Amino acid sequence: FYHPKTHSLRYIHNQETSSQSRQTLKSRSDTADQFCWSTRAGTLSITVLTILNNLFLLPLCISVLYVGLKRWRQQGKGMPLSHSNILTYHIVILELMNVLGSTLSCFGVHTNITTMEAVGIYFLANVFSGQMMFHILTCVERYLAVVHPITYVALKSAKGIRLRNITISCVWLTCLIGMGYLSLPDERILMLLSFCMVPVALAFISFCSISVLCVLIRPGPGSRGGNRQKVDQSKMRAFHTIMAILSLLLIRFGGHICVNALYDPEHLSNGNTCAIWLAESWFCLPTGLMLPLLFLYRARKIPLCRPKQ
Repeated sequence: FYHPKTHSLRYIHNQETSSQSRQTLKSRSDTADQFCWSTRAGTLSITVLTILNNLFLLPLCISVLYVGLKRWRQQGKGMPLSHSNILTYHIVILELMNVLGSTLSCFGVHTNITTMEAVGIYFLANVFSGQMMFHILTCVERYLAVVHPITYVALKSAKGIRLRNITISCVWLTCLIGMGYLSLPDERILMLLSFCMVPVALAFISFCSISVLCVLIRPGPGSRGGNRQKVDQSKMRAFHTIMAILSLLLIRFGGHICVNALYDPEHLSNGNTCAIWLAESWFCLPTGLMLPLLFLYRARKIPLCRPKQ
């Protein structure tokens, strides 16, 4: 949960400012928050992040939506889409909001338009909480597909699709409610929610991914006979993919926990406090690129890494 008053976006004023300057700054902060991005390091960070988002993340997201729309037209409106593809499309929409939020915040910082900067912050707040819950759903989907395949097949029915749609709607509703928490005067509520939700998400993701890895390293019925080499190669590719996904998610959520643990404005200088919070936004970039790249890889739309026939 991003909060304009507590997170990396807040500009921490110099503690040695005179009393008259403090009153002036306080009156300004009542109308528009001053953020860490207003510093030199913060401006450089949001500028580079915005450039990377528009160069890499934006084309990937557009490509995923284009491929998905093309498939939907080819299959027909009556054909249901797979659960993994639906979750990927929703994550891509969140990543587009991420690109929009960082772009608005970057322009707001460079043009000193605090309203534009604040709108970008609220977009980023929605993205962070939504990404966390959709990553949990994707890991649960892989867990059911590998560990409980019979249950997973049953979820492809009309009841399963209805349950999936209700779950996704609840995620988006939670994102909107989370944006409302940004206006709360008590910052401790947001910190408490963050400390509670991120470890829970990390536990879900770790359990599901490790369970899938344990199934993949076990020999199955198809590993005997002439198809053994083919099955082993397929399992090895899936094993490496899940390991890469798990590593990136651990880096992302583990980095968030470390940032919250290190944040101590009472004992750290202003520059160090801003540097700690600004570092968190970079943990989200690799995971944002992960699922769109995997989707395009499976669709064989990446020329340099197309799977062999």
